[in-house]
Amino acid sequence: MNRRDFNFQLVAALSALAVRGEAVSFPQPQPRVNGKRLNEQLRSLSRFGKNAEGGVSRMGYTDADRDARLYVMQLMRTAKLEVSVDAAGNILGRRAGREATLPTLMMGSHIDSVPQGGNYDGDVGSLGAIEVAQTLAERNFELRHPLEVMIFQYEEGGLTGSRAIIGELTKENLEVVSTSGKTIRDGIKFIGGDPDRIQSVRRKRGDIAAYLELHIEQGGVLDREKIDIGVVEGIVGIRDWEVTIQGFANHAGTTPMDQRKDALVVAAKFILAVNRIVTEKPGKQVGTVGRIEASPGAPNVVPGRVRLSLELRDLDATKIESLFQTIRAEARRIGKEHGTEFTFQEYNINNPAPTDSEVRRMISEAATELGLSSKEMPSGAGHDAQSIARLAPIGMIFVPSVRGISHSPKELSRPKDIESGANVLLRTLLKLDAVGG
Repeated sequence: MNRRDFNFQLVAALSALAVRGEAVSFPQPQPRVNGKRLNEQLRSLSRFGKNAEGGVSRMGYTDADRDARLYVMQLMRTAKLEVSVDAAGNILGRRAGREATLPTLMMGSHIDSVPQGGNYDGDVGSLGAIEVAQTLAERNFELRHPLEVMIFQYEEGGLTGSRAIIGELTKENLEVVSTSGKTIRDGIKFIGGDPDRIQSVRRKRGDIAAYLELHIEQGGVLDREKIDIGVVEGIVGIRDWEVTIQGFANHAGTTPMDQRKDALVVAAKFILAVNRIVTEKPGKQVGTVGRIEASPGAPNVVPGRVRLSLELRDLDATKIESLFQTIRAEARRIGKEHGTEFTFQEYNINNPAPTDSEVRRMISEAATELGLSSKEMPSGAGHDAQSIARLAPIGMIFVPSVRGISHSPKELSRPKDIESGANVLLRTLLKLDAVGG
């Protein structure tokens, strides 16, 4: 064993002492990922689906997505991972551990994008996990646990790949049309999966010792406060409703103002009420009306019906429900005042997913040991970790997003921050491997 490999294994042993609360100091040089390689691979990945604005449009099940997956699979093979595509279309890279009976340690993210997206959302966590695996391989370091790197498919379509892992991808879900124009069923076939065997990918509680996901923050807190690492305390719950306001369409020129049942006027008051109710309550909850459609949509007709969206997010499911009940009561009051009727149809529920307190502690310790600042914070966006939290302890590591921009070609995370995040991921993985059973 050479000096570098000896130091690397010594660090892992000392990590085990650290997580038991014993004071230790790490030898130099500390184990580090190859940040230059990682950032070069991110630039290479950005070729797939590149758009004129400098970002990517690499939606799930498109040619760009399929080509990017082939590139990522090659990186995984270079990292000495055994690569396969499961029936749901997820890419799995696996390496055996010293103790075959132990549950797996899992890392991962996704590489699909929104239309006109950026080069970092999902990509940093996916290639960061591969880089950690390659760092282990280059040092001939064998974990106690089996290791899996998961690249989940079509995350931007509602956590599709990770929902399959927890058995929540239904036959009805498979018939939904994706942003590629393909149904999810056809999309899974397109990327090498087998939707008829979708249940075969389901994992059970106990199969996964812990799951780690590195990700860009997608908000501006870390960048604004000049903090290196976000230790995610939980992923917010998300609930979505389609709201219909039924008024009465009538001639705009001949209907007096005091006799109108104008659904669009009522919608305006509803939107302001949502903003007021969500803002007035202490906390970090958010509420959004992001889509509105008025009918019949003619300049000379009083709008008789409006359909709009309502989305509420918070770490506390009880608070989301309380906000919704307050909003619905206010909607009824507004509707009664204007002679209109509200209906609410819920179409999406993502339950809040708190991260594991011990994993959070390990992430914080890893950051401190690497000389990095950190803070605990919620994730306002959904992630595949949200699904895996149903099966196993999870931890998420955030790196700063410059100016808080995401889902945009202007999305940017600095190379040094990406390298720091991958090093925290590596060290946290070693800590988990040292103590997990």
